Amino acid sequence: MTVDQAPAGPPPGAPTPPAERPAAPPALRFLGGASGPVFVLLILIFAGIFTLNPSFAEPPSMMFFLRQAAPLIVLAIGQYLVIVSGEFDLSVGALVGAQVVIAAALIDGEEARTLPVLGVMLVFGLMVGLVNGLITTLLKVPSIITTLGTMLVLSGAIQLWTGGAPTGALSESFRVAGRFGIEDVPVLGQLPWALLILVAVALAALVLMRSSYGRTLVSVGDNETAAAFAGARVWLVRTGAFVLSALLATLAGVLIGGYAGVTAQVGDGLEFAAITAVVLGGVVLGGGRGTVVAAMAGALAVEGLFTLFNQLSLPSTIRPSVQGLIIIAAVAYAARQGSLPWQRTRPRAPRTVQPTRR
Repeated sequence: MTVDQAPAGPPPGAPTPPAERPAAPPALRFLGGASGPVFVLLILIFAGIFTLNPSFAEPPSMMFFLRQAAPLIVLAIGQYLVIVSGEFDLSVGALVGAQVVIAAALIDGEEARTLPVLGVMLVFGLMVGLVNGLITTLLKVPSIITTLGTMLVLSGAIQLWTGGAPTGALSESFRVAGRFGIEDVPVLGQLPWALLILVAVALAALVLMRSSYGRTLVSVGDNETAAAFAGARVWLVRTGAFVLSALLATLAGVLIGGYAGVTAQVGDGLEFAAITAVVLGGVVLGGGRGTVVAAMAGALAVEGLFTLFNQLSLPSTIRPSVQGLIIIAAVAYAARQGSLPWQRTRPRAPRTVQPTRR
């Protein structure tokens, strides 16, 4: 046998290479990722709800549930934009409450005032988001402190203005988005406007995260120093996330006001519900990892979990405890991964080299 005719393969006596493992199916790889567990949790939650109340699976009941969940999912999208950039926004709940109270006081039941007041709400939300973003990025105040201060300012101002009892009334045209929908739809019965608005916002968020801004937003949250060296204007990108979060909180206020009406506690706790939804969706606190789809699924899971609690006749006071446990677990996980902002920016102590004795 000539050299050209030598059989290919390892020489005699060489160790046999280990067999390659077959690639896992895409569904298993997806469920094994950071965002996979939230979809498993969704299945388990709704399986429990359907078992306790089979009529909940009927299309009209599901449409009612999605209409009720739409404001939280919208808030979660805005919170996702801020968290994935490495920051927090604790002011969205107070902003929702302030927007509803402002709308009721300014409209006072007059249909002709609806569009101008919606414009006022839009400008007010833009200003709140801009203030949060600029104080955080230019003055270097930690976002958790900035937005906590904004939350207290908004809550205190509304309490001072209304004396704890909101005045005025929302017009019927204002309440259309949150309460009504397209009637006599086959099978569904009513297709809520809130659901259609949610679909539009979700599609816009998907397009945004696939754009250059969305990719830059994630890279800023992952490593702002590297992103800055790559040419990203970090302060502008993060300020934009705060503005978008405030605008989506304004939209959530319109939906909640239309659905639930005007109360002094309309926005209480929504900021923590939104954060719970985002971290439940596998978005890492500290930024840089997570998808907007998983954040929306997390919001749906939170709303479904509250519905399951109602089905089990559990007290509503258990909700803050569950949210707190989820947030603590998410922070603990992020701390173990070393992905929290203060862990990333902490300078390493210089190593001292001891002189060697000869």
